[in-house]
Amino acid sequence: MKMTMTQKILAAHATGRACSPSAPSLRPGELVMARLDLVLGNDITAPVAIREFPKFGRARVFDREKVALVPDHFTPNKDIKAAAQCAAMRTFAKAQEIVHYFEVGHGCGIEHALLPEKGLVTAGDLVIGADSHTCTYGALGAFSTGVGSTDMAAGMAAGETWFRVPSATQVVLRGKPRKWVGGKDVILHLIGMIGVDGARYQSLEFTGEGVAELSMDDRFTIANMAIEAGAKNGIFPVDEKTLSYLRGHGAKPPCIHAADADAEYARVVEIDLGELEPTVAFPHLPSNTRLVRDVGNVAIDQVVIGSCTNGRISDMRIAAEVMQGRKVANGVRAIVIPATQQIWLQALDEGLLKIFAEAGCVVSPPTCGPCLGGHMGILAAKERCVATTNRNFVGRMGHVESEVYLASPAVAAASAIAGHITTP
Repeated sequence: MKMTMTQKILAAHATGRACSPSAPSLRPGELVMARLDLVLGNDITAPVAIREFPKFGRARVFDREKVALVPDHFTPNKDIKAAAQCAAMRTFAKAQEIVHYFEVGHGCGIEHALLPEKGLVTAGDLVIGADSHTCTYGALGAFSTGVGSTDMAAGMAAGETWFRVPSATQVVLRGKPRKWVGGKDVILHLIGMIGVDGARYQSLEFTGEGVAELSMDDRFTIANMAIEAGAKNGIFPVDEKTLSYLRGHGAKPPCIHAADADAEYARVVEIDLGELEPTVAFPHLPSNTRLVRDVGNVAIDQVVIGSCTNGRISDMRIAAEVMQGRKVANGVRAIVIPATQQIWLQALDEGLLKIFAEAGCVVSPPTCGPCLGGHMGILAAKERCVATTNRNFVGRMGHVESEVYLASPAVAAASAIAGHITTP
């Protein structure tokens, strides 16, 4: 049987040789044990895994260079419980001599922006993380997926775990996006088409000449939200943009896997990027999408620009382009959160933070913060927020009677200026 990109990576890791040209053929639904290149945890999920770790009978993690621990959800610590969670991670990382431990102020950041930036993931890798948006690294041609904390503990102990081989949906991208249309609009459009369970336990495999028209940041955004379509992972082919990114971030040499020409797909979806318009997801599902021009007059109370989905430097530049020389509307709280310390510094050097501050925004240190209702922007009852985050479930950013509207940095910035949902 011919295989998809995801199936080839799983097959290679099942043999223990990531670049093996003679990996066995796998079928959707098969169970395989596969070697891991990286195991990830954050300050919500890792403490649970750390408590479970001794039960596996191992004194040490399988490889101290293949475990990454990133306190990012409730950091800088918002309360005593958050501080205790991070203290547990810090103690474990020190005892285990974990190489890739990142805390506030020391090359820190939101995990799914930080790990690619640090060159810790490369094409062909197999990565698990105790966070659902671990699927972000598919932008680099890696197989990456979220797991539970117990699976994280097992992965840290054994260096391998089991997978059920997923079938795939092929997403064929055509054309070139217009100005102000980016990766967030692409993935919201796709989720609006197929629904939040439209790719349940499948790999979303992006192909077509339109891929070349997307920046790496666009691809990270799209892969990040594959889980919002129910997918096991999202993955992009490895092209020169990918290889340039990997070289620029010091990643190890890639193992490039390409889908076979006659690989089987459960479904094929085609998207013309040139026809897409700025899109927003209304409460309370990422699939509840509308074109911004059709939303009517939806007044807002808050805007959040950041997160593992849209907190990269290109997102900061887009938002600053919209906001430059303008002011945030009265009554709107605008919060900008660069995703990593490096992005924060780059935004500072480029004058973007000054643009945000002069427009009336508050700029936060890197943190997940409001995305999961943690801190730095919790909503009260009846309040509405336009956010570049990835989920808008009931109570996601605060009170169960609040509302979150998912949008791109361009739409979020324009809405902050206008005081209602709009486009640049």
